[in-house]
Amino acid sequence: MSSHNPDVRPEMGEMLIRLTPHAPTGSVVPMPRPDFPRTLREFQRRFADEKACRGYLAASRWPDGYQCPRCGGGEALELTTRLLWRCKRCRRDTSVTAGTVLHRTHTPLTQWFWAAYLVTTHTPGLSALQLQRQLGIRRYETAWAMLQKLRRAMVRPDRARLHDKVEADESYVGGPEAGLRGGRELRDKALVVAAVEVRGLASGRVRLQVVPDASGRSLTGFIQANVEPGTIVITDGWQGYASLSGLGYRHRPRIQGDPARAAKVLPRVHRVFGNLKTWLRGTHHGVGHQHLQAYLDEFTFRFNRRRTPMAAFQTLLGLGAQRAPTTYRQLYDVESTG
Repeated sequence: MSSHNPDVRPEMGEMLIRLTPHAPTGSVVPMPRPDFPRTLREFQRRFADEKACRGYLAASRWPDGYQCPRCGGGEALELTTRLLWRCKRCRRDTSVTAGTVLHRTHTPLTQWFWAAYLVTTHTPGLSALQLQRQLGIRRYETAWAMLQKLRRAMVRPDRARLHDKVEADESYVGGPEAGLRGGRELRDKALVVAAVEVRGLASGRVRLQVVPDASGRSLTGFIQANVEPGTIVITDGWQGYASLSGLGYRHRPRIQGDPARAAKVLPRVHRVFGNLKTWLRGTHHGVGHQHLQAYLDEFTFRFNRRRTPMAAFQTLLGLGAQRAPTTYRQLYDVESTG
């Protein structure tokens, strides 16, 4: 909401804004988080230029109204060319993109919004080459880096762990490894462990992680990080899960015997692995170890929001505010450590 104040003279490229309605001094008037366009046509109208994108970011970042992180002031000058908000009271500059995937970007916000929209609404997902073609991005590296940053923003650091009842198992991504002892000795393929909530005959949320091996330390470490204690954990009879009962979980191992019965013993987690492998082959034509975890995070993000893909757009841009921005060195030097 715009306002003119004779005590403050905006500089070139500044605009005085107040993100809450007029209210008594010291009060904060809550404002609803901005809604999300329901159709492609509405999206095009809503985010037609940089100004519209900046406004949406500001309203999403400060749904209860702008508040200076230093003095708590409720009014700010928008430095439109620098994506900064300058507190009217103490003159502190705050970036509307700080801590998000958009921080210090040289790419237009409209392209970022379109990328986030395509990633969250295009059911099979997008490759960097597809994104480059869709948005007319000149360099493939730019499209690839945008996708990697969006994928990193898909994991909320404080996300709730799975609970009630889950199935857990592990699988090699890219196909079975012939000749491996017991089906779990790792050579060239990446070993991925998964946990899926049981919701009647259906599946709830999922968690996926690359692990270095199928040892008890790797598998129980994954369970502890992603599943609430007290949860019923259904696994096969692999010894790597044997210590779960002593860690506060209600472990329910199921001896499958013939490997062909695995899908019947743990139907939900095997369905997830089947969908994951099909998605990786069909959309990304295979993924190297170095960046596999980022793709697992994208699959998890999509799977857990499969019933509300449109709303995931706002979640995706908002998630980045809860973690440090990703640097290009992090994108290219990331290593799979499990």
